[in-house]
Amino acid sequence: MAKKRPQSKAGKSQLKDGEIPVVGAREPCPCGSGRRYKACHGRAAAQAVTELVQRPFEGIAGECDWIALRELVPAATVELTLKGGLPDGVPSVSLATVLPMAWPALRRDDGSVLLALQNDTSSGDLSRDLADTLQRALEAEPGSPVAARRVPADGPRLQDVLDPDAAFEPVVHSGFEFWVPDAENATAEVSASLERANAAAIPTTRLSGVDAAYWCETPEKNHLRWVMPHPEEQLLDALARLHAAGTSSLGEGTRLVGSFRAHGLMVPVWDLPSAMGAEECEKPAAQFAERLVEALASDAPLTGDERRARGGLTNRQVTLS
Repeated sequence: MAKKRPQSKAGKSQLKDGEIPVVGAREPCPCGSGRRYKACHGRAAAQAVTELVQRPFEGIAGECDWIALRELVPAATVELTLKGGLPDGVPSVSLATVLPMAWPALRRDDGSVLLALQNDTSSGDLSRDLADTLQRALEAEPGSPVAARRVPADGPRLQDVLDPDAAFEPVVHSGFEFWVPDAENATAEVSASLERANAAAIPTTRLSGVDAAYWCETPEKNHLRWVMPHPEEQLLDALARLHAAGTSSLGEGTRLVGSFRAHGLMVPVWDLPSAMGAEECEKPAAQFAERLVEALASDAPLTGDERRARGGLTNRQVTLS
């Protein structure tokens, strides 16, 4: 059997937890314990990085729309407002659903920044990953993309860098021409990526009368996908009350078919006739929102029919994240 490696005793020069730098996982921990970093202070750092944050967008304006743009909307942009204003040389910062070549972010030639939302993340906290990418994009050279990296466990989050009082107003696009100021003169690589992305994009429209509801068109039928801010159990009860009463639809030929679960919130989904466009959804959606408010306010026990309706809705949930 191999002999155990002797552990060196911590000397008087031990560092405080807040002063310990990040080193390689197999290197000696800088605290002086004699153990490898991964078995000492690196253990807590690794756990902080991998621990899943259920609601990464909680506390920032437009949480429901952030989720929709992350999971449901192909092409959209939102102008972001930073705490303390924009740095010198950065005329604007915009959130984008996706960027060419799956770049996490892009600093354009004019200094403006595009931050991509639909990218793989290196930690369990999407908010921290995006804030790290944004900060690096603000410091990048104009005309260069920002690469992905593993973010520090103690780095800032979106909640720390975005102005909490600024409006969050998504603009949904029919294609990805917003990638480049002059799409006709884009490089061959970017043009090819643009063409592929446009071909795969599902036509999508954000309703104007209610928050975070998105109509989309598919070959067989249309859908309305509506991200809602209410606690899941309370929302399920309310939807069950409406479903049992026959008032959960958005009109003739429509049907509440289930829901997604994404980033800590629920996204009810309706099937719509192929002839029902986004404009035709506006009035029924507003009327449904009024019925939902009443159902959410009820604290009466569910009836037998309502419990069965709730069970059916629960069985038709799909978790996206």
